[in-house]
Amino acid sequence: MIITVTLNAALDVTYRVPSLRPHTTHRVTHTAERPGGKGLNVARVLAALGHRSVVTGFVGGPVGEELRAGLAALDEPRLTDALLPIEGTTRRTIGVVDDRTGDTTMFNEPGPTISPREWAAFLAHYRGLLKGADAADSAERPAAVALCGSLPPGVPVGAYAELVREARGAGVFVLLDTSGEPLRRGLAARPDLIKPNADELTGLTGFSEPARAARDARRRGARAVAASLGADGMLAVTDEGAWQALPPARLAGNPTGAGDSAVAALLSGHAESLPWPQRLTRAIALSAATVAAPAAGEYDTGVYAELLTQVRVVAADGP
Repeated sequence: MIITVTLNAALDVTYRVPSLRPHTTHRVTHTAERPGGKGLNVARVLAALGHRSVVTGFVGGPVGEELRAGLAALDEPRLTDALLPIEGTTRRTIGVVDDRTGDTTMFNEPGPTISPREWAAFLAHYRGLLKGADAADSAERPAAVALCGSLPPGVPVGAYAELVREARGAGVFVLLDTSGEPLRRGLAARPDLIKPNADELTGLTGFSEPARAARDARRRGARAVAASLGADGMLAVTDEGAWQALPPARLAGNPTGAGDSAVAALLSGHAESLPWPQRLTRAIALSAATVAAPAAGEYDTGVYAELLTQVRVVAADGP
């Protein structure tokens, strides 16, 4: 199984409008609500790929109840809800899709304030999930854990560093996908893999050239770096070598969740012991197939199958 941690989960609300214009009233043509947050999106894609996934993090209030009901409604036997209830209310994210251009404008609410008691309870809960690595049934042993997204108010800025150390202490592969100071602090705990985008990598290292920035991130503690480069695909710098995966073309659609699908691809590739070029091929194909799908946490299976044969992977500057 693969554990995904979403400390700042959300109920994703998507509105579609014929054309998004400032300072005007809009008539919404379509509304959709889905369980959201980076780790939940990752888990849904993992389940669709055939991997058992366990979602954990915080959930609370009426919005949290809607989120959990949405997870249950998926009726996906490979996805387990291990979210921890809190007193606060889960946030919402609002995505407004402009049907004329295909662009999406996001509005992200702040998360609930987490008390010290709730954070301590989560740590105990998380340790319990990691202890599945000692289970007699190998199917119950976590193959990996993904730490995803922003931190809600009240959670220590070094929270991800602590969660990375716990995973490494349990012998579980850990991927960190966050930004800013939580990423900087988490890096010092030596995660097995980080998955920043180009801007996040530059903000972390100060270098704008991706290969140089990725090498610097490895020196700071990451054992491997897989950086999303937008239209330039994905760069991986690892102790086994360095590669860049190049997409065949840019697809129009909703990019929300594309990075989460790339994380799912990298995790599934690790769980299946795929070589890095195949992991990157899967990541690029899944990302693009998510852009072509209606919402985050989903992907167009036809586009995915087609792109798997079209992604090009080339050697890049080494470690």
